[in-house]
Amino acid sequence: MPQIVIEAEPGPLVFDTARAALVLIDMQRDFLEPGGFGEALGNDVSRLAAAVAPCAAALAAARAAGMRVIHTREGHRPDLSDCPPAKLARGQPSARIGDPGPMGRILVRGEPGHDLVAALAPAPGEVVIDKPGKGAFHATDLGAILSAAGIDTLLVGGVTTEVCVHTTIREANDRGFRCVALADACASYFEEFHRVGLAMIKAQGGIFGWVSDVAAFRAALRSAPIDQGEPA
Repeated sequence: MPQIVIEAEPGPLVFDTARAALVLIDMQRDFLEPGGFGEALGNDVSRLAAAVAPCAAALAAARAAGMRVIHTREGHRPDLSDCPPAKLARGQPSARIGDPGPMGRILVRGEPGHDLVAALAPAPGEVVIDKPGKGAFHATDLGAILSAAGIDTLLVGGVTTEVCVHTTIREANDRGFRCVALADACASYFEEFHRVGLAMIKAQGGIFGWVSDVAAFRAALRSAPIDQGEPA
């Protein structure tokens, strides 16, 4: 198996590309485009646009290397039966989950706003996880998919850094996965939250994982396999 090393903080990480997956979190129109749920909450959605090109670069590199790719989308059933009341009550009246918006009902599966941005559309065969919560493991089959594929390392990008990306990395860490946040492929509506969210991941010797960037990821994939020597 091809073993490669990615430069990261708090230190470099060696991983097997056959046992790694690129996970792109919630790069959805409702969060990234004007008129969606993110803007309805009063956020400047242009702040998230910075992550699209790095995510696209990471996606192209992972595909070229034959790595597994997983996309996630946060959203709910049309009848909202999987949306907790506390979450449903969030936001301004008439701009809440399930309400009509410029891109269809806000954060409802099957609506245009729930879909991923065009630049990051899944290729045939790539897994798309529809999740009702912040973390990608909660109430989904992501854990079973990763286990069946023998995945042990996740390279993670997406939005927002401190919410869905962070929650997914924390969930993954508790399940024994090694996680690398690709800093420039993540973004937040709040610059300080992005910075602190990444700092928390790599703190105390990597309490939740590693932090790197797309350039380092691409360089690792281009590198020659590490010589592991002959089996004992």
